[in-house]
Amino acid sequence: MRAFPLPLVEGTLVRRYKRFLADVALPEGRVTVHCANPGAMTGCAEPGSTVLLSKSANPKRKLAYTWELVRVKRTWVCVDTAVANRVVGSWLETGQLLPGNGPARREVRVLDSRFDFALGERCIVEVKSVTLAAGRAGAFPDAVTKRGRRHLLALAGMRNMRRVLVYFVARGDVTSVRPADEIDPAYGEALREAVQAGVEVLAVRGRFTPRGVHRGPLLEVIL
Repeated sequence: MRAFPLPLVEGTLVRRYKRFLADVALPEGRVTVHCANPGAMTGCAEPGSTVLLSKSANPKRKLAYTWELVRVKRTWVCVDTAVANRVVGSWLETGQLLPGNGPARREVRVLDSRFDFALGERCIVEVKSVTLAAGRAGAFPDAVTKRGRRHLLALAGMRNMRRVLVYFVARGDVTSVRPADEIDPAYGEALREAVQAGVEVLAVRGRFTPRGVHRGPLLEVIL
């Protein structure tokens, strides 16, 4: 499916800084681009990497370009975390993921928490984008995430609903997903407690190309 505006523009990463900014060398010169990723982007922000950018047609945008993909060895990795919700939302709406639970609604508030999706009236879905690879495993998070832990605690407490955490693996070179306890042990502990409380955890891999993303297999989640 189409995951970002096409065509993408190829460049070379100069540096990523201030979390949401990056400098990229294009044939016509260096540009500053928006980096829609609040994480550490470990292994995905090496200077000299080949990157692909989308360009907005909105003349009011301060930065015309958004960093979408980076080439890591032989794999394209999607670093735009907003893509995860767009792609998973499409899979939910078309029944490719969690079919039979009702129509999908986005940005749903339950009590004091906001979640990515609700399916019907009895199923809540939260999506996390996985870009970090630890060997052949995808690992989440790549930086300490108090917000991610709060989501897990909220899901664990919603005993009267089906609760599903979806790890969207934004790279095609890993075969499983695990919590990154070496980065955020509190998140890993909260994840295991959520699973004990009945939260379902799925990991689905996306295979990215410069033209979009293809649905990959469900991966093993190792707790």
